Amino acid sequence: MPTVQFSRIPPAAQPPPPVAPPSPAGRKRRPLPWILTGLLALLLLGGLLYAVAPLRNPPPAPTAELTLPASMTIPGKAPKLPWPRTGQAMISIDGLGTMGTAGDTKPQPIASVTKMMTAYVILTAHPLGVGEHGPELTVSQAAADAFHGEQARGESLVAVQAGEKITERQALQALLLPSANNIARILATWDAGSIEAFVEKMNNTAKELGMTGTRYTDPSGLDPQTVSTVRDQVILAGKAMALPAFAEISKQKQATIPVAGTVTNYNELLGKDGVVGIKTGSTDEAGGCFVFAAVYTVGGRKVTVVGAVFGAPGNNTPVQLDNVFASTRSLLRATKASLAVHTLVKAGQQVATVHGPLDTGTTLHAAQDVQVVGWPGLEVKLDAQLGGVPARLAAGAEHGRLTVNLGDDAPVETALRAGAALEPPSTWDRIRHHG
Repeated sequence: MPTVQFSRIPPAAQPPPPVAPPSPAGRKRRPLPWILTGLLALLLLGGLLYAVAPLRNPPPAPTAELTLPASMTIPGKAPKLPWPRTGQAMISIDGLGTMGTAGDTKPQPIASVTKMMTAYVILTAHPLGVGEHGPELTVSQAAADAFHGEQARGESLVAVQAGEKITERQALQALLLPSANNIARILATWDAGSIEAFVEKMNNTAKELGMTGTRYTDPSGLDPQTVSTVRDQVILAGKAMALPAFAEISKQKQATIPVAGTVTNYNELLGKDGVVGIKTGSTDEAGGCFVFAAVYTVGGRKVTVVGAVFGAPGNNTPVQLDNVFASTRSLLRATKASLAVHTLVKAGQQVATVHGPLDTGTTLHAAQDVQVVGWPGLEVKLDAQLGGVPARLAAGAEHGRLTVNLGDDAPVETALRAGAALEPPSTWDRIRHHG
């Protein structure tokens, strides 16, 4: 049987697996483009935020700084006044201050100058207008009976009688012009019920006014234990003369009152050397005393001089008063000669410096002269109202004022004007300076 032989047939050849191409030598993968873009955006945003940071808030407001001193002294040699050789003396200019003093500062008897406080207490408790008479007082039997004893002691008096009616104004005229001691007691009792209660009011008033060297023991000044100083009485004189009725009465040369008739003011200087008041006094213990006020016109401005001279020598009232009047007259004439108009600040003079943000700024200058009445050596205080300075100020624009306050008189002042224009810093300057 034929043999069938089978031969092995090799399997069909399989295709080789694909081979990846080799990577180029040293080549790295690149970051995705969006990462670079994001980083760049962040950098730009940070720079923008940094640049605009100073623009988020407005720049600080400008500030002004005074370049003049807070006070100025009038140049020149201080005047030498002819002070009396004895006693105490003082000259003060209303609104300006003390021109000078002489003598010690110890409290001393002031005689009938005391009646200035008596009148002041009465007028503050019972005010009168100019020309008004006010309420009536009735002279008691006791006051009338005391007259002869007071007269025997040589007191300064006016005649009175029981039941007499006298107005407040007439009583003050009798008190201040012929310096009637009995009227001082009548007024004190009328006001406070007793002399002791009235004296307490006098001392309380002195304390309120800062009259630290003063002690009253009676309303007339006859008691030498009533003492004061020229300083204290000048303080009181300024307050008293501010009362229209007091100022009106104290400058009268004569007045007519019931029973006594026409009375004359002891102040012989009234109407002379500018004198408009105030009160004389004289006793053996006090000597001649005089508190005075005078008004002058200096450079078209009214100036009130208030002063006092205590302790003028003399053996009796006429001599004492003659001596105190002579001293006062010399002092007033020298005072008037020393007063003049002085220019403290000239128009165009720099008064303040304005500091703005980022080194911006300008200056402020006086628009007019600042002139005051005074004397060489007087220190005058300046008051600058600079206020809030705006961010923008044109050259020559008005801002602020410079003022000199002179007591009760109208202040002396001038407007202030800018020098160069003040402009706020630009946006670019604010960004540039931020870095």
